[in-house]
Amino acid sequence: MILVTGANGNLGSATLAALRARGAAATGGSRTPGEGMRRLDFDDHTSLDLTGVSTLVLVSAGYAEDDQVVGRHAAVLDAAVRDGVGHVVYTSLTTAGDHLGFASAHRATERLVRESGLSWTLLRNGLYAELFGGLLMWADDGVESAFGDGAVAAVAREDLAEAAAAVAANPARHGGRVHDLVGTPITAGQVADRLGVPHHTVGLGEYRRRLLDETPGLLPFQPPMFASIATGIRHGFLDGTAPDLTDLLGRPARDPLAAAVAAAAATRPETSLRAP
Repeated sequence: MILVTGANGNLGSATLAALRARGAAATGGSRTPGEGMRRLDFDDHTSLDLTGVSTLVLVSAGYAEDDQVVGRHAAVLDAAVRDGVGHVVYTSLTTAGDHLGFASAHRATERLVRESGLSWTLLRNGLYAELFGGLLMWADDGVESAFGDGAVAAVAREDLAEAAAAVAANPARHGGRVHDLVGTPITAGQVADRLGVPHHTVGLGEYRRRLLDETPGLLPFQPPMFASIATGIRHGFLDGTAPDLTDLLGRPARDPLAAAVAAAAATRPETSLRAP
């Protein structure tokens, strides 16, 4: 049986759906499990029961400080070794993201995966197109960002889920492999053009100020994380392409620009300028 962690999250739920669409015997794990799922709370080690699991899709529990993330992943991997899991698929971060503020936890987890003794596959996921679009900031006359003219090889989340399902459904074929899952480079200007509004660039210092002073609800680790994304895109570190995604999908990838536009449109305030 295949088990997908974080099965109530966006990537985990989409991966589980993609596996079931393939007819695979798969279930999900979550701290708040739905019907037929297992309760898996990474912070409650007594809940980490992986008996009967042949392949574990470990969706990164990245919504925390690095030490918490690595500790959670280590506990799950320890449980996988203890309970006889045959293969682990870890959803990591694109190779081009080594300099990003949240890369260290991913690379540390990759090391744990390699050293676990389990058969493994690493999926180095590109930045979500939905995240890129959602980070654009609406203003009265259009959208603003700190991305400048930089591009990001973004990927629609659903494609990453289908790629993870393809690997988990046939893990032997992908044992010991690292797949760099990046898409077609897109820019904030292109998103704005599709929305029918102008794009204005703000400085990185101004962006950091807005994150710290004008964005309620962010956790302490998030402002530097978002600022590092902006810096990486602005200076051209995240626009490289690779064939791994389409090879796994067996088809062209979804248009990341369309996904980014939809995400940006969903955050549009009622009082902002409406696209024609």
